[in-house]
Amino acid sequence: METITYTVRPGNTLYAIAQFFGTSVRAIAQANGLRPPYTIYPGQELLIPTKELGSPRYYVVRPGDTLVSIADRYGLELEDLLNLNSFENPNIIYPGQIIRLTR
Repeated sequence: METITYTVRPGNTLYAIAQFFGTSVRAIAQANGLRPPYTIYPGQELLIPTKELGSPRYYVVRPGDTLVSIADRYGLELEDLLNLNSFENPNIIYPGQIIRLTR
C-alpha cells in the first residue's frame, strides 16, 4: 500500500480527508497512531494510505506548475481537473497542494 503525506488545513476533518483520498478514517487513524476522538489540527502532517493504481489518482503541485501544464502532462482536459477539485481560485495553485486527477 502506498502513502501520501498530507498537511491538515484549517477546516479539515478526518472524515473529509478520508473521503477525498478514497480511504477510511480508521485506515488514516491506524497509519498515524491516532486514538479516539481522532483530534487533528492545522499544520499536522498525516500519512494517508492509498491503493496502488496503474495511473496516479493525485498529483502534488511543484514550483512552476499550472493547471494547464498538469492537465497536459496527464492527458486530461482542464475542465476535468476543475470538476474533480474544489479550487477557491483556479488561477492560483501552490507547491505542495494535492490535486485529484481521477475519481
